[in-house]
Amino acid sequence: MAGDVTTRPHEPPQATGPHGASPAVRARGLHKHYGDIAAVDGIDLDVPLGGCFGLLGPNGAGKTTAIKMITCVSPPTAGVLEVLGMDVRGDRRALKGRLGVVPQGETLDPDLTVRENLLSFSAYHDVPRAVAAPRADALLGFGQLTGRADSRVEELSGGMQRRLLIARALVNDPELLVLDEPTTGLDPQARHLVWERLRSLKRAAKTLLLTTHYMEEAAQLCDRLVVFEAGRVVATGAPGELIRGHVAPRVVELHGVEGDARDVARLLAGLAREVEAVADRVLVYTDDGESVVSRVRGAGLNHQALLLRDATLEDVFLRLTGRSLVD
Repeated sequence: MAGDVTTRPHEPPQATGPHGASPAVRARGLHKHYGDIAAVDGIDLDVPLGGCFGLLGPNGAGKTTAIKMITCVSPPTAGVLEVLGMDVRGDRRALKGRLGVVPQGETLDPDLTVRENLLSFSAYHDVPRAVAAPRADALLGFGQLTGRADSRVEELSGGMQRRLLIARALVNDPELLVLDEPTTGLDPQARHLVWERLRSLKRAAKTLLLTTHYMEEAAQLCDRLVVFEAGRVVATGAPGELIRGHVAPRVVELHGVEGDARDVARLLAGLAREVEAVADRVLVYTDDGESVVSRVRGAGLNHQALLLRDATLEDVFLRLTGRSLVD
């Protein structure tokens, strides 16, 4: 990416966090209530400067509400929330000028071309014209949209529109880029291209904060994660730390078991740390997958398929938030 997209000097941070720098986001006892409903229920959160920090959780867990407070869209009900060293209850316009936001929904202007969308947002952020035009060109290159600069938004694919939203969020050279489910609805090729663009921002020392429902996306991009459930933070750590801390490293899956899977799970209960029945599957969490596979095969159980795999963030997510569907 061209240098003028990321070279604006940052204000010196307060020396209150690791390595003498305050975190990008600091929350203490943060609450957000809607009537009697606690959407965010007293969370503590530290998002470090640099790298990518992820918020995970099922629908209604509180992560989008937290994002709305961080981006000054919705004020906190109670508690402390500082973003880039500023209280979100203070000068919201000044703080918004230091943020870039990629919303979950489609908010591009359909009456403008791709390039005009960038220039219009530059004007909103008071970016000088002498800076806005070359920066827009650099961002078109960053988003692999140079050849579509004069196209209307409706002419773009879903992946192109997401890349344009990310480019638009960078017109003010933000210190913190907030992305709310940035690849929802994209096909695998478009999703991987967006991931590559976000990795390039990490290499350029940007600070990214994202929500996602894709566990692979979280594992691919995030240096640290928090898991939300019912408005509270239930786990924090690097992806590998969360896997090691909450599930065994290997998982043996029996698919299409005959009879009640819970009965099969009870039969296998002595083989590993934990055995779980899910519909017609049985999951065995273990440190020694090969040994468990051998013993399962020797037990003579009727099943359609047997799979040995590494534990993933999805296993952690389901362990912490449950398997029930949340509407």
